[in-house]
Amino acid sequence: MGAMNLRRSLSPLCAKCEALIWAMECMKTLQFSDVVFEIDFSQLVKMVSSLEDWPAFATHMEEFNRSKTFFPSFKIRHITRTQNTMADKLARGARSSPSAMLYVDSIPPVWLHEPVDSS
Repeated sequence: MGAMNLRRSLSPLCAKCEALIWAMECMKTLQFSDVVFEIDFSQLVKMVSSLEDWPAFATHMEEFNRSKTFFPSFKIRHITRTQNTMADKLARGARSSPSAMLYVDSIPPVWLHEPVDSS
């Protein structure tokens, strides 16, 4: 689990790719190798499933492949945005932070347990 305020990306797909790589690195740091990554962006799931079809993301895919080697059976699946309320809450919290934010831990912070505001 984690949140990070990243720099602006060139596209939503680029931002999601960078976030996935960061999440993978966090799981490596915490020594969690049996992880299923869930994402609400189906295009990224397609991209990491067929790397050769995305030459514009070659640099990201090199980094992704390096991170992927830590996970014996890498799994990623698409979920709907309505199923992704916790991740949305983390993202909103990171975006609204006035300064750079970084949070990585296996225990969720207290503020994450607050009800998710649907506005």
